[in-house]
Amino acid sequence: MVIADRQLLLDRARSLGMALECVDFPGTVASAPGHGRLLVLHTPLAAAAQPGRLEPANSAYVLRTLEIAADGCLDGTFAGMTTAPVHKGVINDAGFSFSGHTEFLAARAGVEQVVMMLVGGGMRVALATTHLPLNEVAQHITRDGIERTLRILVRDLVERFAIARPRIAVAGLNPHAGESGHLGREEIEVIIPVLKRLRAAGFDLAGPLAADSLFQPEKLKAYDCVLAMYHDQGLPVLKYASFGSGINVTLGLPIIRTSVDHGTALELAATGKAAASSLLEAVKLAAELARRGRQRVPAAR
Repeated sequence: MVIADRQLLLDRARSLGMALECVDFPGTVASAPGHGRLLVLHTPLAAAAQPGRLEPANSAYVLRTLEIAADGCLDGTFAGMTTAPVHKGVINDAGFSFSGHTEFLAARAGVEQVVMMLVGGGMRVALATTHLPLNEVAQHITRDGIERTLRILVRDLVERFAIARPRIAVAGLNPHAGESGHLGREEIEVIIPVLKRLRAAGFDLAGPLAADSLFQPEKLKAYDCVLAMYHDQGLPVLKYASFGSGINVTLGLPIIRTSVDHGTALELAATGKAAASSLLEAVKLAAELARRGRQRVPAAR
């Protein structure tokens, strides 16, 4: 089921020479989606949308589609949600505080902390911090934050991904993982104490490891997931290996949420050249996680 403006979908399909029928949600069994047919929960635009042009008047529309999807997952109407990319700048310029889907959905679900994890290229990479300026990252690397991130990561790898005992490689924050304190003390003062405490509680954790040598195929075979300290430490490697088929998963939510591994690509709008591969993979993973549903095993605490 697609949450969008019905006419927007029909207009875009027409411009691309595609036959499309939009069926209103909720529908009947006879109106189930199939080739050339979409089940649509109509959510009206505030202003006409032009391909490739940002329209601040529609920022509230974008947020409303997210609210409907999240609330539908929370009340059991939907089994999970997959989000398309959004342009954060135009939403903020329209007067809405919005740093990304991850943070928005955490607030909507009333969850204190969530974890962004990308899947692709044979890797899973989770992030200790997400959309922060680089000069603010170090101050957000705290013992409490790292511990909560690792607990969420291990729990969801067990419960959602059916990995009985996840093996996590934890990257250091600084070059060479701090080089025994000569290149920074966050490893010694923050990361190592947390890893020691969680290992004693039964978690399988390696690190902190130097990020520049961590992402070697042979080394990664020993782990189920890597925890990177910041966005551009872990994601460039994964996106190099899987761009266009990677999947963004939000862990720690009471709902299933997946997304694409790329941005809006405004220059490709309505050209017919935009690749849908990442979106399709995100939908497939959301469906797979939803099917597992009731077959979860309690995670190690």
